Amino acid sequence: MKKVLLFGSLDWGGCEPMKDFLSSENIKYHFVDINKSLANLLAFLRYRDSSEEFTEIKNAGRIGIPCVIVNDGEQIVFNKDDLNVEKLRIEWGE
Repeated sequence: MKKVLLFGSLDWGGCEPMKDFLSSENIKYHFVDINKSLANLLAFLRYRDSSEEFTEIKNAGRIGIPCVIVNDGEQIVFNKDDLNVEKLRIEWGE
């Protein structure tokens, strides 16, 4: 089973569409609110500081949320259109 993390913030409404999308597609995920704790923020920053997928986002001065991380960085996406939902379903056996 794939481990899907959604990094975001409850304080920013821009994360709600991604949450709604994942739920509507029956994708099991864990929402990590980066504002809730220092541990959550540090977990997000570990990906943000070390993954090439964030380069363009950082260069544009953006934070990079919402951000979906599949299997500890196997796939990192910021837009629902870039998420391979069918592959996740097949690998989950749905």
